[in-house]
Amino acid sequence: MKKKLVFLSMISLVVLAFTLPVSAQDSAGWCAGKTIRFFTGGAEGDAFGSIVQRGAQAAEADLGPTVEYIYSGWDVERMTQQLREAIAAEPDGIAMMGHPGDAAIMPLAEEAANAGIVMMYQNVDVPEVRAAFGGGYIGAQLVSQGRALGEEAVRQFGLGAGDTAIVFVPLGQPGRDLREGSTADALEAAGLTVVRLDAVPEYASDPNLALPPLTAAVLNAENLRLIVYPGGQLLGAVPGYMDALGMAPGDIYNIGFDTSPAIMEAFTSGYVQLTSDQQPFLQGYLPILSLCNSLVYGFGPMNVDTGAGFVDTSNYQNVAELAIAGYR
Repeated sequence: MKKKLVFLSMISLVVLAFTLPVSAQDSAGWCAGKTIRFFTGGAEGDAFGSIVQRGAQAAEADLGPTVEYIYSGWDVERMTQQLREAIAAEPDGIAMMGHPGDAAIMPLAEEAANAGIVMMYQNVDVPEVRAAFGGGYIGAQLVSQGRALGEEAVRQFGLGAGDTAIVFVPLGQPGRDLREGSTADALEAAGLTVVRLDAVPEYASDPNLALPPLTAAVLNAENLRLIVYPGGQLLGAVPGYMDALGMAPGDIYNIGFDTSPAIMEAFTSGYVQLTSDQQPFLQGYLPILSLCNSLVYGFGPMNVDTGAGFVDTSNYQNVAELAIAGYR
């Protein structure tokens, strides 16, 4: 009888430990009262950033923290300044896009740690920062994701020696350039000639800016078989690019990263053949969940690879409805 009473007491303590924060916040959500600044990456309404934000807003609604959304237009200097301002505001937690890179973020991460602000990172990893001052990473593993896309393109399209590919690479963004750089490396390893075009951040805000350098590269390339785009904004603009270049669907393979309503339309029209899905909704939801777990329960940060594999002409219809709704 004594053992039974002790066992029930232990169960009661465990239940009590995990329900006190919830009951204290009543129906407002178990993370109510915590403040978080969340970086969406792009400008308001950005094709990719809006999906990230939708995920964060779902977590905000489910869990109850107060979340302020920060828009950066994919400008790394602006992100860095906004992070400085976010730390000065002294929120409980910050979910930060890692695009500025380890060197730029390191001193600010130290400042945040000294202030007791919990940090999470999404979309682009900053492993040196996390090793020094903690924080988790929610996003695709950029090197393996980029390499896999290149290898899949070679496999699906029968590419090899004598073929040329144009690859947009964010050449001036250390860390962010790992993904497309790895795609280019994989294509070169298969024998292709690769032309690297600089994917400047402004292209994500206005994809039309990429058309002049793309046109010049296409006109100068011999036996061009493939173009690789650096994100959903440019990949979704492929029909416009091909029309401006006088190319019909199937004249060239167009591939890249992400899913969106525009990309689904490009699949349907035959202009896009392959993309690597990194599930940006999770890059919004899970950083908020991780911060709340740490702030309320003291849990360690989450680290999740959101890379979901490939979407191509054989399966894009399986995700089209969710993409059009803004969740994929």
